[in-house]
Amino acid sequence: MTTRPHIVIIGGGFGGLSAAKALKRTNADVTVIDRTNHHLFQPLLYQVATASLSSSDVSAPIRHILHRQKNTEVILGEVRGIDVERRVVSLEDGHEFHYDYLIVAPGSRHAYFGHGEWEPLAPGLKALEDASEIRRRFLLAFELAETETDAAKRDADLTFVIVGGGPTGVELAGAISTMAKKGLYRDFRHIDTRLSKVILVEGGPRILPSFPEDLAASARRSLEDLGVIVRTSSIVTDINQGEVCVGDERISANTVFWAAGNEASPLGAMLGAPLDRSGKVVVNPDLSVPGHPEVFVVGDLALVNRKDGRPVPGVSPAAIQEGRAAAMNIRRLIWRQETKPFTYFNKGDLAVIGRSRAIADFGKVRFSGRIAWLLWLFVHIMYLVGFRNRISVFIQWAYSYITYQGGARVITRAEWQK
Repeated sequence: MTTRPHIVIIGGGFGGLSAAKALKRTNADVTVIDRTNHHLFQPLLYQVATASLSSSDVSAPIRHILHRQKNTEVILGEVRGIDVERRVVSLEDGHEFHYDYLIVAPGSRHAYFGHGEWEPLAPGLKALEDASEIRRRFLLAFELAETETDAAKRDADLTFVIVGGGPTGVELAGAISTMAKKGLYRDFRHIDTRLSKVILVEGGPRILPSFPEDLAASARRSLEDLGVIVRTSSIVTDINQGEVCVGDERISANTVFWAAGNEASPLGAMLGAPLDRSGKVVVNPDLSVPGHPEVFVVGDLALVNRKDGRPVPGVSPAAIQEGRAAAMNIRRLIWRQETKPFTYFNKGDLAVIGRSRAIADFGKVRFSGRIAWLLWLFVHIMYLVGFRNRISVFIQWAYSYITYQGGARVITRAEWQK
């Protein structure tokens, strides 16, 4: 090539960021486009939602992360169109970016399975804004209960329903119950927060379906030890103001959180590629889009199968590996070499249930309890971007472990007056 190729990366999450870093020494110009100015460490987002960590502890500016890469620029903008024939990415503000190679890594949003009207009543957890809203509702519930004189209404204020028994739902349920029963009860005069009810509702036969059955059973026992009411094979049929309908039963609850599923980004439909039922792009083994070898899809939007036929899970280690693999294949294309198929290396699965409670699955090696919890702490601190974030999170966790107090229990007046 006589001119430097232009590589556009949509998304500054795990997949997009790992791709950008892998292209650091590539003889090409790289443009990273994201709707926010920050990279988010999503595995710890539930701790922002439950007032254990602040937003700055789990995020870092994308520009700062990539500021040493001289061949890379960062653009803040909302992608509204992808024209694969013209090789153009269009932003909401009208700007267009022509590309020679494209990596699409926009992440996903929570899915309400045809009930979008439930979202205002049961917010999900994918972005910092979601975490702030969940934290606001979580903390405000106790404030409202403190001044409520009607017993039934007070019970509804102190009832929390989490819909979805995957890792996010389990983590939220464990953290809310721990905070209510161990961290808040000394701070109120007219209510006993230890009487709060945390109900985890899962439509399937067991929680944590991606984990082995014995570990899922261990997680359920740990949740129940924390006081969480776990209800499996229970389908939510309706959500209204102040109540959740599970089958024909109505549960009075003023605070409902959603953790029941993910929805693929609408950008996948713009690529002219085959999609699965959830909207994921069915990519080639090398992560490229069928018919467009210059376009790659990674992360939550990509449907790629492992050697055994099972799909690669939508977790952060997989997105990191996919982003790096897509970047390496682009480098091969630039040098007129053949691309290589993506091979997923499963580093194991971890899920935390509560204080000193976690489960770990490394294939043939499985364990739960304090050792799994300590491993979870270590892995998540090491995966955080930036030395400041690691130190801050470590200090907050140490403080929380000793005192049971969250470090971000603040409701701003502007928020709760809306």
